Amino acid sequence: MIIQMYDDSRMDEVREVVLGVLLEHGFEYDRLKDADLKDINSYYLSKDGAFFVGIDDGRVVGTAGVRKLEENMCEIRRIYLKKEYRGKGNGEKLFLAALNFAEKNCAGALLKTDPALKKAISMYLKHGFSFVMKKDGYLYFEKRF
Repeated sequence: MIIQMYDDSRMDEVREVVLGVLLEHGFEYDRLKDADLKDINSYYLSKDGAFFVGIDDGRVVGTAGVRKLEENMCEIRRIYLKKEYRGKGNGEKLFLAALNFAEKNCAGALLKTDPALKKAISMYLKHGFSFVMKKDGYLYFEKRF
């Protein structure tokens, strides 16, 4: 898998990957929570953020986004990977692309995840994130640079 910056020609593939992973974990499309998938450029790129895609055999197999927040903070989000690409370090590659961007462009990063995603939580802790709180069924983590 190689990692590239997102471009609009990949929008449908990104939606397919993200929504497929959400369904796999029992989450359905939510028009408010998932509104960023309709205009990735506006939500991430035009606001000095980034969106990465993992590509294999010419197709999107994973995603990672960085959204700028106030006070030079950012949110790392949309770390999604097709099932057959997991357990091989690909998710960590995508996460590190987002984290590297955040470290170079922000004062710190936030992220949230579902408590059931134990491997993701372990990876966040391994890379220096600290647990902040549990709210609305999600776990929130933070790292200052």
